[in-house]
Amino acid sequence: MTGADTRTPEIRLASGLFAALRRDLITDAFAYRPLPPMRTDGPIVRRLPARLRHEARHLPHLTVCLVAFFVLVSSGVDRYLEPGAFLILGLISAAPVLMTLVRPIGAFWTSTAATWALSLVELDGHMWPWSPSSFMAQLAVLVVVAMRAGPRIAAWMWAVTVGGGVLLAVVTGQGPGSIGPMALVSALALLVVSIRYVRVAAEEQVSAQQEVTAVERDRRTLLEERTTIARELHDVVAHHMSVVAIQAEAAPYRVQDAPPELVQAFATIRENAVAALTELRRVLGVVRSADYEAPEAPQPTLAALDGLLANVREAGLSVEKTVTGAVRELPQGVELSAYRIIQEALSNTLRHAPGAAAVVEVSYVLSGLGVRVANDAPTDDVRPSPGAGHGITGIRERVAMLEGEMTAGGTADGGYEVAVFIPVARADGEAA
Repeated sequence: MTGADTRTPEIRLASGLFAALRRDLITDAFAYRPLPPMRTDGPIVRRLPARLRHEARHLPHLTVCLVAFFVLVSSGVDRYLEPGAFLILGLISAAPVLMTLVRPIGAFWTSTAATWALSLVELDGHMWPWSPSSFMAQLAVLVVVAMRAGPRIAAWMWAVTVGGGVLLAVVTGQGPGSIGPMALVSALALLVVSIRYVRVAAEEQVSAQQEVTAVERDRRTLLEERTTIARELHDVVAHHMSVVAIQAEAAPYRVQDAPPELVQAFATIRENAVAALTELRRVLGVVRSADYEAPEAPQPTLAALDGLLANVREAGLSVEKTVTGAVRELPQGVELSAYRIIQEALSNTLRHAPGAAAVVEVSYVLSGLGVRVANDAPTDDVRPSPGAGHGITGIRERVAMLEGEMTAGGTADGGYEVAVFIPVARADGEAA
């Protein structure tokens, strides 16, 4: 098969191990990774006074610095050196310990290189290849880096440390020296650190999961509360709308010789009540029960605009419609949104501008659909109905959903105007 890996399993395994080693210990080995302050919500630190608790954040940094100082001091003691050589060799051993605060992986390689260099110089050391001070420095670097990087990095560092010591012994012909103690002590220390790392990581994961669960629980509670409100709203409003429809239907029969205008007015009231009731059940009934089936009535489009205008005219609004451009079928979402925008704008006119005349302009252009609804200043003495202020907001949401543009505001003659443009992608075969 073309592209198949023809290497033996052993070679693939070795290649995979080398790739993992390169990814964990070589790639960006000297990247800047400063040690963050310690958390202060632990069982012991949180009981300290506020000032001490604030300073305790840097306790890990202080501990590393103290270990580096101890390595520096002990470096001259175990070698019995002159002050100048003592300082140089002490800094070589202590510098990698301090590096763990900012460049942890680089600190490991620096400590390993320093150990190899000193071991080649001091072939006659009694604890070759690690003297007591370099043993302490290497162990401190392994522990700090493992605490920061995790068990996988710890395993690689242990393998490189012990493997490097064995390689040095083979090349120089020296005895095992301190290789055995280093392998044993570092393995135990890294095991303890890795167990702690895994435990802390598990606790953080559980804590994060609990936070997510709490957020989901709050969200579910909110949705349940909204569902309860929607059910109550459906029950109450549907009942009253049903009463309105029934009374409007029965009212003409309670008046002897009712004039045709009165009969027509009550018929219009009933039709609007039934339409509102149907719309209410369709929208709010979805959350009433899990097995609710929404009516399959088609959604209104601009083809039903004349019916909407006739309805508002019967309610007393004088409105004129103007259509420009080549009328064509638009996407259902655009048609429905345009219909709802005109419906809401005319409803606002009825509520806030009694007696005003309105105009509805629908413009079909190649790049989309333009809608403009404007009304004159109110002329009746009827007090405008105070709305909830959600009409224009709802129109803006619809326009934003379709990535359109909208302007709304008062006109120079005291009226109000809503202008909307909804972009519509042209079909492939449509002329430019």
